[in-house]
Amino acid sequence: MPTEKLPTENPERENQTGEQPIQEPNIHQGMNEGFDGLLVIGDPHIEGRQPNFRKDNYPETILNKLEFCLEYCRKHNLQPVCLGDLFDKPRDNPTWMVGRLIDMLSRTPMIGIYGNHDCGDPALNKHDSLSLLIKAGGYRLVSASDFWTGAVGGRRLVVAGSSYRHPIPTEFETRLVPPLKGDGSAPLVLWLTHHDIDFAGYESGRFAAHEITNVDLLINGHIHRRCDPIVAGKTTWINPGNISRRSRSEANKIQTPTAFSVKVIGKKIKVGQVEIPHEPFEVVFHEQAAAAALESSASGFVSGMKELLERRTDSGAGLKEFIDHNIGQFEPDVADQINRLVLEVTEDGDSSKLTSATTTGGAADG
Repeated sequence: MPTEKLPTENPERENQTGEQPIQEPNIHQGMNEGFDGLLVIGDPHIEGRQPNFRKDNYPETILNKLEFCLEYCRKHNLQPVCLGDLFDKPRDNPTWMVGRLIDMLSRTPMIGIYGNHDCGDPALNKHDSLSLLIKAGGYRLVSASDFWTGAVGGRRLVVAGSSYRHPIPTEFETRLVPPLKGDGSAPLVLWLTHHDIDFAGYESGRFAAHEITNVDLLINGHIHRRCDPIVAGKTTWINPGNISRRSRSEANKIQTPTAFSVKVIGKKIKVGQVEIPHEPFEVVFHEQAAAAALESSASGFVSGMKELLERRTDSGAGLKEFIDHNIGQFEPDVADQINRLVLEVTEDGDSSKLTSATTTGGAADG
């Protein structure tokens, strides 16, 4: 855990390709007055492909969810905030999709950090799609030294953060925050992170919660399910989860896509939930293939493959699961050929290549 005080950290390190990362704008000059609060949006993962067993039009669905959040902000006078992973793929996103985002954010600009899915290298740079939104003025990065501040509920509120791979501080120096006229009290500070925080029930946690001097609330992205809050001294750590259900999992069966509103009531930050319109789980996701019910033969295998073709996803999620359950019935050389074909299909994102194999029995026959 880092021990240095921030904002003396220097996030402007070069990445592995030698590219200079995107420079974060100075936005801590006392602007942004008159908001009634914030709306914190967790990990949208916008992409042009169909992920993990979803049977709706995911690109349109997730853009509509984000538009709902922005419209909610306009209606309730809130500043939208993103916890990172706005994009699922850092680069080569469809032009129509990036163009639509630019239009959406030109009306209601967003502040936030970047996540691991937003950058193709360790640090965000000009090759990443998010950099286009930054250049267009629709997305502003916040950090320890380049933070957002505004008057909310009669108090000075600060939003700073640690993007992917940036250290989480032990202290934030509030002397850098411009005072609010008529209010000599210390500002309230909200910190954004995109890290593997060691929340209860999250098995990949690597960073323990700790008190951050002068920080009231830390909100973490990256972990896609809601976790119980952690109180560390005077700093509360929360993990709201993301605004969409990207995978067919038991956790997502009970999870409700939600954004979090942040308001100032008296001298404290108050957090509330804003449910995002969504369809029932069974409407969004394909049913799990009953692999055990298939007969253990080449013809049964081919029949199962045909079923998958009828409901294929761009990521090949169902295909991979089906192969894992059924590959053991074939001789090693046949299994090897099947696995090679699956790898080729899922890398290219073109499941139509399986059509000839499943209709003629070529893959099963070796």
